[in-house]
Amino acid sequence: MARGTGRAAAPGAAAADAPGMGASGGVIPAAGAPPAEARSAGSGSALSPAPRHPWFSAARRILLVAALAFVLGGLTSWGQLVLPPETASLANSAGGWTIPTAILVLWLARGYPEAAIAGGAGFLALTLGYAVASGWRGIAFDPTTWAIIGALAGPVIGCAAHSLRRRGLQLALGTSVLAGVLVGDGAYGLTVVADTTSAVWWWIEIAAGTVVLVVGALRARPWGLALVAVTGTVLVSGLFWSAFVLLPILVFRG
Repeated sequence: MARGTGRAAAPGAAAADAPGMGASGGVIPAAGAPPAEARSAGSGSALSPAPRHPWFSAARRILLVAALAFVLGGLTSWGQLVLPPETASLANSAGGWTIPTAILVLWLARGYPEAAIAGGAGFLALTLGYAVASGWRGIAFDPTTWAIIGALAGPVIGCAAHSLRRRGLQLALGTSVLAGVLVGDGAYGLTVVADTTSAVWWWIEIAAGTVVLVVGALRARPWGLALVAVTGTVLVSGLFWSAFVLLPILVFRG
């Protein structure tokens, strides 16, 4: 009988070909299972914090506008003591609060809804800051009337300030509002309270409003919108002057 030449399989040789085992004894991932690197990466991302909602950042910016406005409102009250006579009206004029509110909103706000809320919050904070500082000075000041006016006018000023970031009709209308308020307030000072105040600050306001108008008109496209900005400024300044002339009659004198 011929002698067999084959050798018996060594122990473990069959195991080397078993499912799930590599030639070197390593484990082969089952079909459909993700690689180890992918599994570890996925488990790490599950522990990462969820992204913040956009309104969280918007709320922080609005609160920052309100906080800075509160400080500026308090400084307005103290400014009535320390400013020279030529610029003392800065601390007692609508333009003196419109300018910082517009700057804060233009700097911080993103989008019209946020600008409107920030503008209203800024004017309210200015009024409250002024009331608190006046109380420390021993001066009684009821913020109710100006808080209502600020709540109504603040969103308009905020949206007008934000529109300076835009182009076209939005820019022209926003320019009209801001320039009209400054020019109208300056005209009110020169014509209604000129006997008791210096003309310097009122002319500064008119000059500032004119600069806002010129810059906005030059940036307007098409050029016909420059006429919209000029016409709107004249209308807003006239409405502002009329409103401030009537305000003492309608509110403060009952």
